[in-house]
Amino acid sequence: MADPSSYRPRPGEIPDSPGVYRFRDEHRRVIYVGKAKSLRQRLANYFQDLANLHPRTRSMVTTAASVEWTVVSTEVEALQLEYSWIKEYDPRFNVKYRDDKSYPYLAVTMNDEFPRVQVMRGHKKKGVRYFGPYAHAWAIRDTVDLLLRVFPVRTCSAGVFKNAERTGRPCLLGYIGKCSAPCVGRISPEDHYELAEEFCDFMAGRTGTYLRRLERQMAGASDEMEYERAARLRDDVGALKKAMEKNAVVLADATDADLIAVAEDELEAAVQIFHVRGGRVRGQRGWVTDKVEEITTAALVEHALQQLYGEETGDAVPKEVLVPALPDPVEPVQEWLTGRRGANVSLRIPQRGDKKALMETVQRNAQQALVLHKTKRASDLTTRSRALEEIADALGLDSAPLRIECYDISHLQGDDVVASMVVFEDGLQRKNEYRRFQIKGFAGQDDVRSMHEVITRRFRRYLAEKEKSGEWAGSDDTPVNGTPGPADGVPLGASGVAPASGEDDGTIGLKDDDGRPRKFAYPPQLVVVDGGRPQVAAARRALDELGIDDIAVCGLAKRLEEVWVPGEEDPLVLPRSSEGLYLLQRVRDEAHRFAITYQRAKRTKRLRSGPLDEVPGLGETRKQALIKHFGSVKRLRAATIEQIQEVPGIGRKTAETIAVALARSAPAAPAVNTATGEIIEEEEPDTTGGSSGESVSAGLPDDRRGQET
Repeated sequence: MADPSSYRPRPGEIPDSPGVYRFRDEHRRVIYVGKAKSLRQRLANYFQDLANLHPRTRSMVTTAASVEWTVVSTEVEALQLEYSWIKEYDPRFNVKYRDDKSYPYLAVTMNDEFPRVQVMRGHKKKGVRYFGPYAHAWAIRDTVDLLLRVFPVRTCSAGVFKNAERTGRPCLLGYIGKCSAPCVGRISPEDHYELAEEFCDFMAGRTGTYLRRLERQMAGASDEMEYERAARLRDDVGALKKAMEKNAVVLADATDADLIAVAEDELEAAVQIFHVRGGRVRGQRGWVTDKVEEITTAALVEHALQQLYGEETGDAVPKEVLVPALPDPVEPVQEWLTGRRGANVSLRIPQRGDKKALMETVQRNAQQALVLHKTKRASDLTTRSRALEEIADALGLDSAPLRIECYDISHLQGDDVVASMVVFEDGLQRKNEYRRFQIKGFAGQDDVRSMHEVITRRFRRYLAEKEKSGEWAGSDDTPVNGTPGPADGVPLGASGVAPASGEDDGTIGLKDDDGRPRKFAYPPQLVVVDGGRPQVAAARRALDELGIDDIAVCGLAKRLEEVWVPGEEDPLVLPRSSEGLYLLQRVRDEAHRFAITYQRAKRTKRLRSGPLDEVPGLGETRKQALIKHFGSVKRLRAATIEQIQEVPGIGRKTAETIAVALARSAPAAPAVNTATGEIIEEEEPDTTGGSSGESVSAGLPDDRRGQET
């Protein structure tokens, strides 16, 4: 526990101006980001008698080891910088609204030649129109099914669309009138695009004009005694009205607004948002957060606004935002929202009428969400705390192991030997900190030696980062100066999927130019290995060789679920009902899953690799272009350099490289049918996954495939 006075800035050092400040722990990891109208006044609040601080604030300042700040010109800039840093650093003591699901949106891909209507989750893409969010994907599909009768827009995937183009036959929806079948030319691209725009207009709330137009057409068809057409139009009107009934009118003045309500207690807060467009509730979502700092309702609202609109622009930010309490001060937040929208945004508390009544409904939803969350989480939080305490007691640790790393080795009969590292913090998965390794120090099957290599590489990187930051001086017998080679852990993104960069490059995404620690710079309190006494001894030996003696090690053997500790002849046997044992099992099983997924991906790549994979500098796009141009690897191998150069993007030097590589990989002799003596002329398989132009996995780096998240 740090003493805040040890890193308190000297009087007069802190400027009396707007800015953003960061508290860092002893490992230089950012643990809290805040903004202030006056940095001097705000930071002074943290450096007072600890007894006067809120318990969570006291925990933060005693965990921190330093504080730094950045001065900005205005409070709006401070708001923007605070949001950016919270997204970048993910500080543990900041309010972070978490959600147990990714809300689905109804999306129309207006950036396609033939726009497609579909369900989308995750980050929003440029050129795509979004409607929602919805609570359930089935609600979107029900709405779309009703609207396709009137707006028969394409809903099929790229693969189905291309297959229909190739065969000249539309899918079932094309036959039953719920798709205009642009794949077979029944509608021009221009007309289909206009149809998609009408669909978007209807979803955006501009329904009255379209309904009146259909009703006039229905009356006209009836007058002309075209009763079948009039009946179809009648059914279309009924379908549209039924779709509209799914979103009842809540604001008679056709307002576009978001309503935000907060329900809170001393420990947690729940936020509910209703998205009202054209006077109708078009979407709903909710978040829950731990109150890890002393915070007011107004501050919770401000954080919710940051998360809700931090990455939105244009019409995604409504004209009106109704909240239960206004941020203090409100002007910078309102100015920031106006900048995001590009037009004036009204941020206010509803006082009377329909809007106040609707806000009360949103408030009740928030209260119910908090109660439901507490009902679900109470036992979970207690259980995790008990599990960590049981592990600490069993292993004789001074405190509960808040960060646990587990390692597992995976291979198939000695081939494709890989290892995984998974991280649990506070008993929960931390997937963006997972790593995976290729065993390259030796060939063959040796789990003990593999474990020693992996632990050595992981913690050599840790010591190298500490030495770089000045926290570790190193010594003659401590190998901290060796630069970790390739495969010292491939870092994954926040979703758990490795970034699309070079294979097993241990430096991917590990930034340190601005003093920020690399991912390997944060040590665990406990290392768990999948295995028994030999694997545990190898891990402990690796740590001892590096001079690390403050990290505990244990192993969990699968056969009898025994816990092995270094230097002990007999294992620890935890009760089968022990929450600590259950947590260790979950950690071990997750490491095994992650390792075997990577190992299977490597094996699949090796089995599916082809001659073009051996051509240096030849990417997936140009591989596809070559196969599409020549039809097969065999025809490509028979082509001249000049013919290869005809493929777009292929220059003479690349063509020569391709020709040489294919010549080296040419089969030594043709296949022969031993029964008839006939020479079999077979087309070589298309190792790039076909000529359809769709993305395939063959030839991609390992860190782009086979990951479960």
